[in-house]
Amino acid sequence: MKPDTFEEPVVILLGLGIPTEVRSVLHAYQILMDWRQGADRARNLALNACRAALSGDVDPEMARAVFVAFAEKHDLIAPQIDSILAGRQNRNSDPYIR
Repeated sequence: MKPDTFEEPVVILLGLGIPTEVRSVLHAYQILMDWRQGADRARNLALNACRAALSGDVDPEMARAVFVAFAEKHDLIAPQIDSILAGRQNRNSDPYIR
């Protein structure tokens, strides 16, 4: 495992809503650098956390937590498919009820 790899990936929606797994500090850093909606405090904090993790000053999981906060602020976190499918399955369990 690379030293900048997250224990659990962060799944975000990018571009046209395509789910993207962010598995490392470097990938999170690249996404933040490519962010086109302008700088804000959440982005700056996440960038600083990623830089610190890449230089070994903080744990990658700390950078992940700050990146998740950035993604939540900008509504980028992908919904968990399991919960969506479970909701649909319960709703459609009786073929005679519409």
